[in-house]
Amino acid sequence: MLNQLKRLGGDSLLYALMNVGTKLIAFLMIPIYTSYLGREQFGALGTIDSFTSMMTFLVIFGTDSALAYYYFDKDHKGNKIEYVRNVLLFRFYVALSLLILSVLFGPALSYAITGTRGFELVLQLSFIVLLLEALITLVLTYFRYEFLSKRVVIMTVLRLGLVALLSYAFLRFISPDVEMVIYGRMAAALAIIVFLLPQLKRFAAFKFNGKLMKELLTYAAPLVPASMAFWVISQSNKLFITHFEGLESVGLYEAALRFATVITLLTSSVQMAWRPYSMSIKDKPNAKSIFRNVYVLIFAVGMFGLMGVATFVPFIFEAFLGEDFHEASMYIPLLSLGTFLNFYYLIISVGLFIEKKTKPISFYFGIAAVISVILNLILIPLFSLWGAAAAVTVAYGFACVSIFLRSQKEYYVPTPVGSIMFMFVTGLLSIAAVQYVLQFSELSIWYVLIPWLFFALTNGGVLATLRRKGRVEETA
Repeated sequence: MLNQLKRLGGDSLLYALMNVGTKLIAFLMIPIYTSYLGREQFGALGTIDSFTSMMTFLVIFGTDSALAYYYFDKDHKGNKIEYVRNVLLFRFYVALSLLILSVLFGPALSYAITGTRGFELVLQLSFIVLLLEALITLVLTYFRYEFLSKRVVIMTVLRLGLVALLSYAFLRFISPDVEMVIYGRMAAALAIIVFLLPQLKRFAAFKFNGKLMKELLTYAAPLVPASMAFWVISQSNKLFITHFEGLESVGLYEAALRFATVITLLTSSVQMAWRPYSMSIKDKPNAKSIFRNVYVLIFAVGMFGLMGVATFVPFIFEAFLGEDFHEASMYIPLLSLGTFLNFYYLIISVGLFIEKKTKPISFYFGIAAVISVILNLILIPLFSLWGAAAAVTVAYGFACVSIFLRSQKEYYVPTPVGSIMFMFVTGLLSIAAVQYVLQFSELSIWYVLIPWLFFALTNGGVLATLRRKGRVEETA
């Protein structure tokens, strides 16, 4: 088991380094975007990105999870490349269809998404980027499944670096308009396509393998409603904010949301490594023991990361952004919690993927999406952006708990649920105390040491107790 955990740790470390680089790039671009675009155009960029992210779910259509299963399934080893070819062809056709629709219905889409006309070109350019990135993502997924982590890291960092460099250059030297950001993304994607042409040629196909495609879609289709529900939870609140308060408020919320994703420095690297890793060890006799340990350790690290976000991000936020955006810093801890819960369900739902019973994920995310819409309608008019942040977090919390309980029924992992809940409650109290000291009181910043001490004693004590009881094994 030690070797298996080292393998997950090694891949996660590489992806962590990659994500540190890419998130740092994205972080440094926020003050550039806000200074050149202002609240309204930055809000428009946020709503358009939200819409195209929903379209991304349609392009992927759950085929990432299906490909992971069949790629590592011992009964389908001979068809690995054929599965990749079918997924690539499927994503290309879906992305191309969406691009055509964006050209045909550009003005109507612009009004529906941003509440005004004039962003048709931005939408169409965004769909071109979506098409290019559909090809890039599939090749990088293949690299991940072959455990070619270094290639994934290099290509990903290179692409994000090019996006930042070109977007900044276009904004500064051509025009301070939102279109320049999308032109930068498109040029960067085309450059990466050139590097990946040998692999794309290898995966190129002109027709589907009906049998394999049916297997892929049968596995993937139940996950699509979950993906759409995920979009409703994470992104639709921007549309509600646009309707209730306008694009300037969306720009403020977008700034907070982008800073909140700093927590993905900890989560996304593990997420990228987790799916192929968990599928590759599912038949090992000690798999459940490994999963149990991962559940606890990842949760502990996540709560520590949230404490760090609550403590340090507001200072960084105020140092980097103009005064018009300072207000957004107060929403970051709550949004970061929602981001972490959305990640954590992927870890604790492993049983559903192993047993190929993924329909409950769509069911529970569907309920969570309904909860999110209801909360957005009620809370945004009452509490403005606090309401939007609360709606996201509550919806993710419901989905996370519900999916875990169902996964346990299908594939039981002996998890210390009581200990995790205690860590969650004490962690929330600590985070709330940090935020109160820094943003809602006149107390000295040194008072944050009190909630940090409380957090260390409670969460550290739980981990020490579990270790003594033998529930968390020594991994060093």
